[in-house]
Amino acid sequence: MAKADSITAYERVQAARNGKRPMGSYYIEHMVDDFVELHGDRRFGDDAAIVAGIGYINRIPVTVIAMERGETIEERMKRNFGCPEPEGYRKALRLMKEAEKFHRPVICFIGSSGAYCGIDAEERGQGLAIAENLYEMMGLKTPIISVIVGEGGSGGALALGVCDTAIMLENAVYSVISPEGCASILWKDATKAPDAAEHLKLTSYDLLKFEVIEKIIREEGKSEREICSALKRFLLDEIMRLQTLPIPELLDERYEKFRKIGAFR
Repeated sequence: MAKADSITAYERVQAARNGKRPMGSYYIEHMVDDFVELHGDRRFGDDAAIVAGIGYINRIPVTVIAMERGETIEERMKRNFGCPEPEGYRKALRLMKEAEKFHRPVICFIGSSGAYCGIDAEERGQGLAIAENLYEMMGLKTPIISVIVGEGGSGGALALGVCDTAIMLENAVYSVISPEGCASILWKDATKAPDAAEHLKLTSYDLLKFEVIEKIIREEGKSEREICSALKRFLLDEIMRLQTLPIPELLDERYEKFRKIGAFR
């Protein structure tokens, strides 16, 4: 699938950041039956920026972990504008280990500008929480599918991105840093963000080309319900495929998926 020349990388960034763009909770509501939300990391508290629980997709039991920013200003403040704290990542990992125990596939919905960078989050081990997720997810003995539905920013997004299959919505973005942050570092000028976005190769089409992701869900000309339906169909097919793989083969393929990223040919 070729990238549409009429849409720049920075325009896709702006589309991914659109305040009306559906986030994780929307896909849970329209895709997961009998969803039961589970709370807390069993260490400090509950992070509302990550909604996590168990449910069914067409009678297949799944564990779902989703980043959520909220819709109203009150809800966005409660959810920290979708920027998770250490408790959110530890809650996610707790549910992943539970999914491994009961052989449930894990589905992660990613949509956040990044992990919360406040002093209190750092004091409670933000970097360690992200690193533990990366380490544990690489060896988790159950299928993992990650879906980037909006802005996937920095390690805060990558903490839910170690998976067997990565899916992106067409206008989602996924990058180690925001275009503004990149421009501020490289050129000391945040207004060069559009140039930085082109160089970062953060669009779905760029990442499919580099084999960072496996699937793009088209958005152009489709309603939110149509996009959700297309995503659900692909998720079901991918869950069925991954569940047929023996665990050693699943883990080997996951390792190779990440091992080849960035390889020079």
